[in-house]
Amino acid sequence: MNQKMRPALDAIAASPDHMIKVLEGRWKLPILLQLSRSGAMRFSDLARSIPNISKRMLTQQLKQMQADGLVRRLILDGTATRVEYQLTDWGRALRPSLASLVEWAQKCPGHVKGPATSHRKVD
Repeated sequence: MNQKMRPALDAIAASPDHMIKVLEGRWKLPILLQLSRSGAMRFSDLARSIPNISKRMLTQQLKQMQADGLVRRLILDGTATRVEYQLTDWGRALRPSLASLVEWAQKCPGHVKGPATSHRKVD
C-alpha cells in the first residue's frame, strides 16, 4: 500500500461515520464503479454512462469526491484542452469493496429494489 495513503486510511478507519459520508449519496457509487471499470473518463462520457444523472449533479458529486480524495481531475493540453476524471490511489483501493458490492447485488437481485424503497414512509 502506498505510504501516502496510510494516514488517510487510518483516519477513515478511526471514524466509520466519516467513511459513510464520503460514500453516501445516490450517485457516488455509480460514478466510482464507472471510473473503476473505465479508468480515466471525460465528463461527457461519464455523464452518458450513468443513466438519469444531470450534469449539475455529476459536477457536484465529482467536486465532493475530489475534495474527499477519491477522484482526480486531469487537465490535458493538446489541440483542444481536455478534462478527464480518474480514481486516485485511495479511490482505486475501493475496487475490491466495489466488486464485492456488485457481486452481492447480482446474487440477490430480488432483494435489491433500488433507491426508491429506502425513501418510503413507514407507518
